[in-house]
Amino acid sequence: MGRVVAVVGGGCSGVLVTRELLRGGDDDVVLIEPGKPGGGVAYGAARPWHLLNSRAGAMSADPDDPGHFVRWAGTTPAAFRPRAEYGRYLRSVIEEADRAHPGRLRVRRARVAALGPDGTVALDDGGALHADHVVLATGAPAPARQPIDHPRYVTDPWRPGVLDALPADRPVLLIGTGLTAVDVVLTLTADGRRTAPVVAVSRRGLLPLTHTADAVPPAVPSLDDCATLRDVVRAVRAAAGEAGDWRPVVDGLRPLLDQLWTALTPGEQDAFLRHLARPWECHRHRMAPEVAARVVELRAAGLLEIRSGGVAAWPGLADFAAVVNCAGPGRLPGAGGPLVGGLLAAGLARVGPHGLGLDIDEAGRLVGADGRAHDRLWVIGPLRRGARWETTAVPEIRAQARRLVTDLRAGTRIAAAFPAAA
Repeated sequence: MGRVVAVVGGGCSGVLVTRELLRGGDDDVVLIEPGKPGGGVAYGAARPWHLLNSRAGAMSADPDDPGHFVRWAGTTPAAFRPRAEYGRYLRSVIEEADRAHPGRLRVRRARVAALGPDGTVALDDGGALHADHVVLATGAPAPARQPIDHPRYVTDPWRPGVLDALPADRPVLLIGTGLTAVDVVLTLTADGRRTAPVVAVSRRGLLPLTHTADAVPPAVPSLDDCATLRDVVRAVRAAAGEAGDWRPVVDGLRPLLDQLWTALTPGEQDAFLRHLARPWECHRHRMAPEVAARVVELRAAGLLEIRSGGVAAWPGLADFAAVVNCAGPGRLPGAGGPLVGGLLAAGLARVGPHGLGLDIDEAGRLVGADGRAHDRLWVIGPLRRGARWETTAVPEIRAQARRLVTDLRAGTRIAAAFPAAA
């Protein structure tokens, strides 16, 4: 008889790890998600004009079948497909896995209120269950808090209907100039009625850059002689100059990013976060060409303004109909939410490097306040940030899911192979 594995969260990370759990062995899986599996923040609230910021060829849920999503969507590998469509794809992945392994998957429509070290899972509807292993797949921390005093401050732009209620004839201020801000701009201008500008402000005023119309093969830069962060930056700039385009070099770095990140000293990691993280994100997480073209149109029409200096440099918030928080994930423990906050308070978890996520061991097991890795509690996806760097996109998460399930099934051999963090 197999074990019971509870997966907390039914977004992309939860779907991918659930699929891997069902593929082999005989473990039963309980997927705990209050909404429809496959939604989450990224796909559940997406509108038709919200596109994936990666090409379809990179978005397969199956590590062994890179063309799986392309065939499902009836598209080409180079296309940028709607995010809502990808949410439907993830739901089809779960349904397909359930049909292939009947009787082993149960979806529990609830939120997890608390976790115990013995695998006890308390639910917000008053129910509870016991699992042999629990995989925490709850996505990124909450957006960074902002010191805003405004009668119409929108903390969550993905709440249904919240943007539709904003007047089109008064300006709106967005805090942040990343991909979330771009999504919000597209929604606020989608019906063509907006006459007042949307103003997006951030410390540097940097927008995400743009993918090329045609896919370009990645070019892996040589980092053999790099001993410091400064060396890596120089090598990447030199490789981009030789290639004539930085995009293939950035894409070529992707498989090396976790290795590079963990090789940096804590001081170098901190320097990267302070000085280079935002420019890197602009290059790494790019806009689809169609989205970038729309942004150019809106700026030319005076309907979108990008400002630097941050909110502190912006006077007169009262002039705006609303202020919308489009900032990226906040730091732990403050941005952890009730579940993560409870784990930290109970000592079952500790904050990972730089507060970007939770601490884990090499196998992805949650590390407690005492520095020991739990045998039963695992983490996948964005909450690994800090201990890892490249942990928010589908190719990396599906690889994590495969590795996590392999290690979970190895049982007691994990403790010897991956000792707990000091």
